[in-house]
Amino acid sequence: MQSNTVEQKQSNEAAGNDLEDNRYHTGFLRRTTQLLSRYGIETHGIAPVPAERRLETRWYQLFFVWFSPCMNILAFSAGTTGPAFYSLGVRDSMAIIVTVNLACCLMPAFFAVFGPKLGMRAMVQARFSWGYFGAIIPAVLNIFSLEGFLVLNCIVGGQTIASLSSQLDDTLGIIIIGIISLVVTFCGYRVIHWYESVAWIPNVIVFITMLAVGYPQLRENLSVAVPPATPASVISFASFVAVNIIGWCPMISDYGIYHSPDASSARIFIYTYLGFFVSNVTGQALGAAFAAAAPNVPAWNAGFNNSSSVGGLLYSVLLSTGVFGKILTALVALTIPSACAPTMYTFSTSFMAVATWFAAVPRWVYILISEGILIPVAIIGAKKFYATFVDVLDIVGYWSSAFAAIILTEHVLFRRASFSEDQYPITTWASYELLPSGIPAVVAFVCACGALVPFMSQAWYVGPVARQGSGELGVFVAFVVGTVVYALARSLELRYKKKSKADRYY
Repeated sequence: MQSNTVEQKQSNEAAGNDLEDNRYHTGFLRRTTQLLSRYGIETHGIAPVPAERRLETRWYQLFFVWFSPCMNILAFSAGTTGPAFYSLGVRDSMAIIVTVNLACCLMPAFFAVFGPKLGMRAMVQARFSWGYFGAIIPAVLNIFSLEGFLVLNCIVGGQTIASLSSQLDDTLGIIIIGIISLVVTFCGYRVIHWYESVAWIPNVIVFITMLAVGYPQLRENLSVAVPPATPASVISFASFVAVNIIGWCPMISDYGIYHSPDASSARIFIYTYLGFFVSNVTGQALGAAFAAAAPNVPAWNAGFNNSSSVGGLLYSVLLSTGVFGKILTALVALTIPSACAPTMYTFSTSFMAVATWFAAVPRWVYILISEGILIPVAIIGAKKFYATFVDVLDIVGYWSSAFAAIILTEHVLFRRASFSEDQYPITTWASYELLPSGIPAVVAFVCACGALVPFMSQAWYVGPVARQGSGELGVFVAFVVGTVVYALARSLELRYKKKSKADRYY
């Protein structure tokens, strides 16, 4: 039976009280949260948003909230890893980028539908497959993963700002990007959506300018002979590109919880798919092209600084446009918070989903905690950018892949791909007694993590299968094993439930 606290929370939520968690706040926290609410700062916690309060109908926001974070220098950076880190030619890199994005962008687009249809945060919705206590695992992993993404974003922004002048350095740039991200995220859901609707504009202008300025060198580079791509480098880069997409899945639904459930699932899916696909393919393809050409263009190579400064590469390409190039470089750096804001926002909601007493702390406190961790870690991590970039994203990809497999299998096989109240009894979201046990999810997750170890290819560990030249296959293995094991384990659990006539599990 649910506690009186949970029942009261659901009652308050139904009544439309955005401060539903405030009765847990005391003294300073309560007064500050109420004050922030008066100024339009989002104070809603992690309780599901009722359908009558999901009224937003600006569906284009579901395109731009992902187009902007991916249409920036971070996607450009991901593309540069093909030539710079995996020693691939520009044609091979682009073929992998297009192919992998075509397939992998389907996953975040699918997850995006959960937000408007259920009104639940990603880590709360996970309880309907992972169970109340099992869902603590992805929530904690999400916290560390998102902070890792934030570090990477700020490193790229810091490098870009530092490239503008010898009197600037990465540290100053990181602090500037961190502060802008803090301001946008602190305001909450609606400000983030507004910001993402315009943040992409400078980046599109920059990419068009770069292509116009650098086209002659890019065309000449196509005729430069490159060593044949090895299977290991192709697979590893494909895995890296896939991780850039799959890594968003544990946070996607957070950005549709105030949008109306009346829109068709297909409409939500298409907006999100296009937002990811168009931006990622554009940014990554340009990154691959310029990184591949840089060794043959002395000015670009100097800016690239031996493949360690993506911001320097971008600035060196724009340098021929004079002051205009400096302005564009600065704008690119200052729009990096478009990737930081949603990441920092879900960091806070994931923290709140770990335990009831974490949910008692208002969202804005976790934003400040994230900022306090972000800046010093990014300053240290900037010294080894590519090693940090690849290691963080691959580790994120391992668990995100297994997580996505479990959520998708539960929804498609066991909840009949339906968002009805029968399949998702939302009022049980905070009741460990009425939610699934989560045992099948935990078993599947452990099996997936164990199975991927032989296929890992990291600087700090190379599995026995990867050592044979297969490349990084861990992300794909985790998804397949997670799907199969969860389907079997959940089927067994439901069969046991039917035999025992237990009514605990949905």
